[in-house]
Amino acid sequence: MKIALIGANGNVGKVILKEALLRGHEVTGIVHDISKVESKEDNVKFIEEDIFNEEGLLEAIKGNDIVISAFGPKHGDEKSLVEATKSLISTVKKAGVPRLLSMGGAGSLLVEGDIKLVETKEFPSDWKPIALAHGEALEQYKQEKDLNWTNLSPAALIEPGKRTGVYRTAEDHLVVNEEGVSRISFEDFAFAMLDEVEKPKFSRRRFTVAY
Repeated sequence: MKIALIGANGNVGKVILKEALLRGHEVTGIVHDISKVESKEDNVKFIEEDIFNEEGLLEAIKGNDIVISAFGPKHGDEKSLVEATKSLISTVKKAGVPRLLSMGGAGSLLVEGDIKLVETKEFPSDWKPIALAHGEALEQYKQEKDLNWTNLSPAALIEPGKRTGVYRTAEDHLVVNEEGVSRISFEDFAFAMLDEVEKPKFSRRRFTVAY
């Protein structure tokens, strides 16, 4: 499968790239600064492009089977995620790429009492701006009727770890383990994302993964 991966040089993007190549996919990695690319893998080419430049992004993604976005805004500029999402949706549709799969946030997931995680007292204040931005971005996707989109929210805690290939899914509710902890490794988040690429189960929906 031909995959255009936006943010291929980010913390999560690198792991998604690795998983996609491991499964034999052909990847176009779209990055903000190509001089920072470290990957020397075969079956991948890198293009320097800005997600806000629709004309350039269109050229970078056209001809692919799916676009995956692991775009993350700079700290302090979290609201730009919403504009980036609008640009991404518009460009994918213009390019005629059949599917768009993006990384979301955990803050808009529902917890006990059906309130959003970001609205709980325990939610770290430093993370609220990006959580709220991801929530707004999700609403942009939900308004789309002509785009085959999927938004994948991580667990409350996502960090480097092991690739086990074991995870649980839900749609709008936070997944927690027996101790009430919600976590996933970068590696298994990427595993779940590529599973969705290869065997779609959540078209035009958001879903989440955790142990």
